[in-house]
Amino acid sequence: MPLKAKTRKRSIRIAVTLASGLLPVLLGGVILYMQAERALKQDVQQTAEDAIRQFDLMFDNTAEAAHELLPLAGKSCSDVNLALRQQVTRRPFVRSTNLIWDDTIYCSSLFGDYHEKIPAGDYAGGRLLLMKGNLVTPDTALLMYRLGERKQGAMSYLDGYHLSNTLRMIGGNTLLVLQVGPSWLSADGQFHDDAVPEFPVAQTRLGSSRYAFGVVAGFPEGETWRYMSSEYPPLFSLLIFFGVVSGFIGHALQKRSSSPTHEMKRALEAEEFVPYFQAVVQGDSKKVSGIEVLMRWNHPKEGLVRPDLFIPFAEHSGLIVPMTRSLMQQTGALLAPLSASFDEPFHIGINITASHCLDLELVEDCRQFLAAFAPGSIHLVLELTERELIEPTAVTHQLFEQLHELGVKIAIDDFGTGHSSLGYLRQFNVDFLKIDQSFVAMIGIDTLSSHILDTIIELAVKLDLAMVAEGVETQAQSDYLTAHNVNFLQGYLFGRPMSGAEFISALSDH
Repeated sequence: MPLKAKTRKRSIRIAVTLASGLLPVLLGGVILYMQAERALKQDVQQTAEDAIRQFDLMFDNTAEAAHELLPLAGKSCSDVNLALRQQVTRRPFVRSTNLIWDDTIYCSSLFGDYHEKIPAGDYAGGRLLLMKGNLVTPDTALLMYRLGERKQGAMSYLDGYHLSNTLRMIGGNTLLVLQVGPSWLSADGQFHDDAVPEFPVAQTRLGSSRYAFGVVAGFPEGETWRYMSSEYPPLFSLLIFFGVVSGFIGHALQKRSSSPTHEMKRALEAEEFVPYFQAVVQGDSKKVSGIEVLMRWNHPKEGLVRPDLFIPFAEHSGLIVPMTRSLMQQTGALLAPLSASFDEPFHIGINITASHCLDLELVEDCRQFLAAFAPGSIHLVLELTERELIEPTAVTHQLFEQLHELGVKIAIDDFGTGHSSLGYLRQFNVDFLKIDQSFVAMIGIDTLSSHILDTIIELAVKLDLAMVAEGVETQAQSDYLTAHNVNFLQGYLFGRPMSGAEFISALSDH
């Protein structure tokens, strides 16, 4: 086999092994990644809900202060100033309060009498305004809650420190901001009036059902992997274990499934499948009249491999056709030089299977085989094995018709043991029946088997078919078959399967 082809196959096996190992790791990683994303999403959702709940409580204090002060709007500042300061004292999150008349602050908990026109602002929901600061604390954000009724009005301020501190405590590792109208406050207490940032991981926006504000929460880039590395180390170890096991199984299955095919292809190219010949003798004279060509695997390490260990696999894998072609070519090369010395046509039996009957290539193989011998010196007999059913299709009928035109004979091998023997007699133009050795072995031992054998012989006579008895090992079996006019005998009594050189030497001696 070419080196490039071997390298390519090795690369494919390595790639498949790696894929087998990586697949569970990748799939498990994807599942864990999705699980981590879902966990982070749930975490963010819970954080946002907690923040909304806490801010609602803080705004309740601010709103209650404004509601209690609203009825005092319009009264003299000296009369109500104490009430304003009491709200600041009683409300934990309220930093200052103001009373308004006709859009003008006239009384403050901080300054007492005061006069300042309220600037127009974009109040969220008409009541909330997030500010960068005021004259007292210009660098500290404030949240203003404004309540008005005709000319009366009351305002309460919530210190931005409380807001940012809540964002830090509730947010933890989560990025969390408070949004009021177009402005927003970050956990570091900084006021922003630009667009709220987009958080790369698990971003969630949640608004309050009671006040006109919302929160935006999420995680920074890479948080999913950080979460997985901190929460899932045991699962990663388990995934790697499964990956190694899966890769090992994939490698083992490849070796199991591809190695026999690869080895048999290599053996076919190296011509390790060699012909062995077993003699077939005439029933009356016991003269050698032909052979059955048997396939043997001459393995360089294992020696001769039994055919039952590789023939079924060769049939299943589709290699039996080129293997048979090689067997015919080797048989022709061995016996063709002797064909001119044959006194009468020498029978050469070769097994074929259903795989040979799928197209007409067998016709050309037989034509080339016959062309190697002296004209009329041999009879080629194709023996139909019944391990696989040969379907009587149009191609099959055309195949057997062309084979008969070439002078090729057709035999049914192991007749009486296959499920399709009688069907072959009806569907194909058969010339020989090969009686299975299981019936021959029962001669003189089992009466029922003897009756079946007699019935097979009688059937062959009525159909005018020649007979070959397989597995003849004793003289008694030989005498019985000869007495029943069986045409040809084959078995250890007349010779074991031999290599080509051994058979040619034995044939010359005979």
